[in-house]
Amino acid sequence: MATMTINPAVFKAYDVRGLYPQEVNEDAARLIGRGFVAYLNARRIAVSRDMRLSSPSIAAAFIDGARQQGADAVDYGMMGTDMLYFAVARDGHDGGVQITASHNPKEYNGIKMVRREAFPLSGESGIGEIRDMIAANQLPAPAPAPGRLTRQDVVNDYVTHGMSFIDPSIIKPFNVVLDAGNGIAGLVAPKLFAGLPCRVDALCFEVDGTFPNHEANPLIEENRRDITERVIETKADIGIAWDGDADRCFFIDGAGEFIAGDFVTALLAEAFLIKHPGAKVVYDVRASYAVKDIVAKYGGTALMNRVGHAFFKRRMREENAIFGGEVTGHYYFRDNFYADNGFIPALLILELMSRKGQTLRDLLAPLREKYFISGEINTRVGDMKKVQEKIDGLEARYQDGRAYSMDGVSVEYPDWHFNVRASNTEPMLRLNLEAVTRELMEQKRDQVLSFIRS
Repeated sequence: MATMTINPAVFKAYDVRGLYPQEVNEDAARLIGRGFVAYLNARRIAVSRDMRLSSPSIAAAFIDGARQQGADAVDYGMMGTDMLYFAVARDGHDGGVQITASHNPKEYNGIKMVRREAFPLSGESGIGEIRDMIAANQLPAPAPAPGRLTRQDVVNDYVTHGMSFIDPSIIKPFNVVLDAGNGIAGLVAPKLFAGLPCRVDALCFEVDGTFPNHEANPLIEENRRDITERVIETKADIGIAWDGDADRCFFIDGAGEFIAGDFVTALLAEAFLIKHPGAKVVYDVRASYAVKDIVAKYGGTALMNRVGHAFFKRRMREENAIFGGEVTGHYYFRDNFYADNGFIPALLILELMSRKGQTLRDLLAPLREKYFISGEINTRVGDMKKVQEKIDGLEARYQDGRAYSMDGVSVEYPDWHFNVRASNTEPMLRLNLEAVTRELMEQKRDQVLSFIRS
């Protein structure tokens, strides 16, 4: 068999991703399928895909490679990334992959890979080994007989599982605007909301990998324009938007304001602790103090953690934490096999609103009066060496505060704190800062930024 090379740059910290067909294509997927099975020594794997136009052929090629190495493959068809996690963990597969480029534009595609129990492969564990095995032409010989291929569907079971996190009978008939971004949420949200009394206004629900309305990345403001306008126009109680592979959801209040992920984490922590007093909650090093303060209010334990799903899933298992939240919109649940999920948060927020008889904006008012957050601000710096120099420089400059280096550098003062960490993939520094007043937040934000950019 002739050797084939794959651009090593497509192997990222958490997945494989690149332009189709120049970087990620069927030939690459076939090799990665073989490498995935060889690395995990897998006998049976799950494969699913998003709605991108290139996803069916990439999924078929990955399955072909996996079967060549002797693994049985179960094709779950088109579904969300969090549904793949559910399928792998519930059905006891040795591993699984989702063909997706998540929130990236339509020209991209990629592969997210997990091992048993939906525990992620990452650059530190698995992805690098598969890359090196292919690059060195060291894939083991194909199996004498190919593995079997079967097909399965978990959508209805997944919806039932999601609903088990709430008491549907207490949900009030809120006015809700949903934006699926022409992604996988268009497949799932109708089934979920069919069991709720909410009045639903559905945007971009046609599953379409050309993304005719806007990119399926709600973190970018222009992609939220449709939902924001509709929420304001219809005086809705809440807006909910999903990314392309629907493993993350994002919230907009009745005034059209986007809700930061750390405030969502705080509300979700409250939703759990009302029902499970004293439980443990994992939150990321960038987050607002709103998270630990709410957890403390309910007698829970708040555990700060490194950013990244592999680190979250490991820590939650170690601590038996009921819930974990990252400011980027990844929310993890113990009773969901410790995996992240894009629909459970939407259900829990609606349940919390119902329980307290408040709109989302009402729920957020006390947080917005007390916590002033910068949001994540990215700055490109020269190269990776420069990145480390800047982090060291910040530690020296702010040595009168309480500093720790769990992930980049974090420094705390009585009335403000910040975290600066490096991007996993490029020479970029990410700043998150919070203070007790808006003025102090803006002053300190500008001060730290001017140091980073000097």
